[in-house]
Amino acid sequence: MARSRIPPEALKENALSGASRALRADLKRLEEMFTVTDKQLKQITEQFIKELEKGLSNGGGNIPMNITWVLGFPSGNEQGKFLTLDMGGTNLRVCEVVLTDVRGEFQVTQSECRMPDELKSGTPDQLWGFIAGCIGDFVEQHHLSPEQPSGKLPLAFTFSYPVTQLSIRQGILQRWTKDFDIDGIEGHDVVPQLEAALKERNIPVKVVALVNDTTGALVASAYSNSEVKIGSILSTGCNAAYMEECSSVAKMKGDGVPGCTPVAINTEYGAFDNEHKVLPLTSFDCAIDESSPRPGQQTYEKMVAGLYMGELLRLVLLDLHDRDELFQDQDVLRLRQDHVVDCAFLAKIEEGTVEDISKAFNDMLGIKPSAQELLVGRYLAELIVTRAARLYACGIAAICKKKNIRSCRVGVDGSVFNNYSLFRERAAQALREILDWPEDCEALVTLHSAEDGSGVGAALIAAIGLERLKGKQDESS
Repeated sequence: MARSRIPPEALKENALSGASRALRADLKRLEEMFTVTDKQLKQITEQFIKELEKGLSNGGGNIPMNITWVLGFPSGNEQGKFLTLDMGGTNLRVCEVVLTDVRGEFQVTQSECRMPDELKSGTPDQLWGFIAGCIGDFVEQHHLSPEQPSGKLPLAFTFSYPVTQLSIRQGILQRWTKDFDIDGIEGHDVVPQLEAALKERNIPVKVVALVNDTTGALVASAYSNSEVKIGSILSTGCNAAYMEECSSVAKMKGDGVPGCTPVAINTEYGAFDNEHKVLPLTSFDCAIDESSPRPGQQTYEKMVAGLYMGELLRLVLLDLHDRDELFQDQDVLRLRQDHVVDCAFLAKIEEGTVEDISKAFNDMLGIKPSAQELLVGRYLAELIVTRAARLYACGIAAICKKKNIRSCRVGVDGSVFNNYSLFRERAAQALREILDWPEDCEALVTLHSAEDGSGVGAALIAAIGLERLKGKQDESS
């Protein structure tokens, strides 16, 4: 049997044409709920700019605009061997990164393991013990030994959560995101906690830099291409980083850094519009927020990031089922499980064949949808992902407008961006609408897969930090 692909241009018409009157009415209602017009995009972007600026002030705001103490882009002369640790929302990755004497060239050896779900609500000792164990296994497996005078291997720790950094190797956790909820870490410096777990296990490693994955993506991408001005993450969460002049960061005044010095700002702008002024929240967004470990926080991230797109689709499908409009006489027990639908599922039903979509519903949810229900499912995925992509573009556009960046490359890392081509296309179209480029004009701000921010970027940041520290020591001697 020939494998058939649902023609996207006829998707809405096909989804509506075979539906009952009640289902057609609900699909039109959902379309209105999830559609974001170009006028709304511009309003959201303008509010975004205001919140970015407020975050840089002494008083601060919803968006933390965290100072990273990464002062400038890499020179291209960075060299050395570094361990890197990437603690994301799902996986833990340990690497050895060798920065060679040729700009843009590096060697990476890596190991990855999935973080057990129970760690997200466990104890600090369980979290840091698990992480230290993974580092120790990597060091032993690859027979690594310290080359530093300290007798310890230098580690750049990519910790992708909002932190207040007082220096390049300090980071006080402001709040957990990505559904982590571990007592005893918020409000504390995470570096000493990790180093204590390493010391307890006699693992010869010292943290020399604490890095956010977004900042790592910015630095690594700029290392390979000087046109990169913004680094972004679009995966389990959503975030961005860019360079700001120190004189524009009120929180840095009095720190002895020349005002013209660029410093990487980790925006942590997943917290945009926590006050609910402009984002087009739906009842489904509110349900996700209320059931999350941190209600009222990360409003923007919960409408954009990969962790939540699948949950939105699940809630919408369940709502239609409970209205007797979808999956009648089917067992929807799995569909009632929180977060059983992930972003990869949406990509599969949007970009796959009819057979792929049917198999995905059956394998993941135990549902055998009719041909009409397949069309409806795909149409709903398109609505949800299109809204997320268009809202995602607002954050990038806001940074560009704030910094008067007329053209640049944006290095974007994360599974959603890398694996979901329709998301990328829709975000690019939204940037065109927000920034008012003529239709016959080439895109001036373009989105590209980022270089390895949590590996190469973290190693570069460690090298920059150590070089700056060496320079200070030379000046004082």
